[in-house]
Amino acid sequence: MAGKFSHRACALLFLFALSARAAWSTSSPSSSEIEKATAAGVEHRRIIFGENSTGNEATLDIALFSPKSTVVRVIDNPDGDELAAAIRRVRGVAGVNGGYFDPENAPVGLVIADGKMIAPFRKAKLLSGVMVVTKGRVELLRAAEYSSRKNATSAIQCGPLLVDDGKAVTGLNATRPARRTFVFTTGTDRCAIGCSSTVTLAGLGEILAAPELKVRRALNLDGGSSSAFWFSGENGVTSIAERKTVRNFVVIAPK
Repeated sequence: MAGKFSHRACALLFLFALSARAAWSTSSPSSSEIEKATAAGVEHRRIIFGENSTGNEATLDIALFSPKSTVVRVIDNPDGDELAAAIRRVRGVAGVNGGYFDPENAPVGLVIADGKMIAPFRKAKLLSGVMVVTKGRVELLRAAEYSSRKNATSAIQCGPLLVDDGKAVTGLNATRPARRTFVFTTGTDRCAIGCSSTVTLAGLGEILAAPELKVRRALNLDGGSSSAFWFSGENGVTSIAERKTVRNFVVIAPK
């Protein structure tokens, strides 16, 4: 009897711990800064989130944009240019680093840049999502939902998915914090690319699922030392530089 009671008590404690798991939220309206871009339809938001039970903080830099007034481009980068140089070359207003690549600098997973396939789709646990742009429409798909599209102008395969149907994806790693980059879509015609300060994948999923962001789906891009963010705003440039060269970028440019 005592053994059964102990098992039941442990199970109840485990369920309580899950229900009491730390939640992330913005601490106050002043925790968000907004700046318009030098092109219409794009704005930069810097938002500070706090973890309620620990007092930890995480900062998001995001470039919100409307696909109706902008073009989302995947820029292949075999020569190792920096993000800032790549964006200026295509007259973009915002950008982040893209997907994974191997030690030989070859892209890992599907990459389509300016309508040209640079690397094919791959089946791998890590490559669980695809950002694809078709006729100006930006979609985030599970890998199993993706099918080849002859008219796709840009695509990048990465992972994991962080948010799905407005909820944080369960089972994400909660022990390895790092700087991270991501792309997300909302329930309207708005999308965003962004970069976070040091946080775990599970933490980033919970942050992006916060009601104030209205995220429907979010996909993790290559993080850690690859993470980069660049935005040209009314008040100048906001830049988080990558710590090493990367193979590709996701760039927002005016139509």
